[in-house]
Amino acid sequence: MSGPHRELFIQGITQDGRTFRPSDWAERLAGVMSCFRPPGSRARPGAHLTYSPYCVPRVINGVKCVIVNEALKEVEPQAWEFVLNFAKDNGLAVVDACLLPEDRDAPSGGA
Repeated sequence: MSGPHRELFIQGITQDGRTFRPSDWAERLAGVMSCFRPPGSRARPGAHLTYSPYCVPRVINGVKCVIVNEALKEVEPQAWEFVLNFAKDNGLAVVDACLLPEDRDAPSGGA
């Protein structure tokens, strides 16, 4: 990824404050986006089993989230629109933020 891009945090909290279901929604959404990779990145064996760096699930302060990097919009604008519409259609909170460098390598249960 070249240069800094903003990140959106889609939080698993609905507008009325309930926890979004199903409980694995973040992993499912990130899994659908797993094929979108930085241009020129090499296909490694097993790469299809990892999340895209543009769309990763995390648990932050006990809330399931999907962190979507704006670079996804440059790689595939329709994928960017898909994740935004997913959040909108399901009434999920979306926060414009960024992970701190030490949080990037934290396991998805941490942060």
